[in-house]
Amino acid sequence: MPETRAAIEAAIAVTGLTKRFGDVAAVDGLSFSVASGEIFGLLGPNGAGKTTTIQLLLGLTTPTAGDVRVLGLSMPSDRLAILQRVNFSSAYISLPSNLTVRQNLRVFAGLYGVRRPQAKIDALLELFEVSDSAGRPTGALSSGQLTRVNLCKAFLNDPEVLFLDEPTASLDPDIADKVRTALQKLQRERGVTIVYTSHNMREVEVLCDRVLFLAHGRAVADGSPSEVLARARSDSLEDVFIAIAREKTPAEPER
Repeated sequence: MPETRAAIEAAIAVTGLTKRFGDVAAVDGLSFSVASGEIFGLLGPNGAGKTTTIQLLLGLTTPTAGDVRVLGLSMPSDRLAILQRVNFSSAYISLPSNLTVRQNLRVFAGLYGVRRPQAKIDALLELFEVSDSAGRPTGALSSGQLTRVNLCKAFLNDPEVLFLDEPTASLDPDIADKVRTALQKLQRERGVTIVYTSHNMREVEVLCDRVLFLAHGRAVADGSPSEVLARARSDSLEDVFIAIAREKTPAEPER
């Protein structure tokens, strides 16, 4: 049976996704899709199920039930083919501390089969403003510098889908703004689909085309930022976030 237009255009399609750890459902019957070329915010308080959802999308853990398709391929059965076309970056991931920045990136470029790796590395180091750290061991970098090096790594293989876990969490406001600008530039130029997690709701409002709020592993609000705000009768996503964290429904205003 031929795929529908919606299915073809979806970079990620999740149906009935569930992950249980004993009696606890970290992800509980979750269904959503992410359109190709979209910046999609996966949001919610700590413990809402964001990390587990990303692990399921990357095939790092096996679902208890449900279906995950990334770029039209089934996860986890087509995991290797999917991973060749995606990448991941987090503010909380470390790289081998005894290798220099350039050495680390050369290693990953080799693993990804990047052509002309030196030119690609130089361009990304310049874009994320860490060229002056290229010869330094990663163990000597600040958290902000390491975050930007991880972003360089994430774009080495020109991913079609990129998972970004709080990429600006350790950055000062000036560098965070430069990183957001760089991400928007790369997204426009390459059409990459980005799944973005952050606790910075102002950042989410600026960057994300659509958002999905989770609570207790379930979807509780989704749509464009403006749609979510309208349904919640709220002036900011931060207020929506706080309401969800305090276990109110997004449409339930503070009394």
